[in-house]
Amino acid sequence: MYELNILAILKKQNKSKYWLFNQLNNIKPISYTNFNNIVCNKTKSIKYSTLTNLCNILNCTPNDLFTKTNNNTK
Repeated sequence: MYELNILAILKKQNKSKYWLFNQLNNIKPISYTNFNNIVCNKTKSIKYSTLTNLCNILNCTPNDLFTKTNNNTK
């Protein structure tokens, strides 16, 4: 199972979840509920365009965004 590290990256960059939501929403409108599900790892899929936008905004690669976990219960 893989999880997104968005909150850890934001913390490392001293940015807030709200800041990221605004940045992402400026590129392509997204509901806060969908955004929050992505950030909190409560989604089962993510669009490539959203992944690309997150990488561009956070100045990282997809490898930076994901962490492999041993949790297979989701």
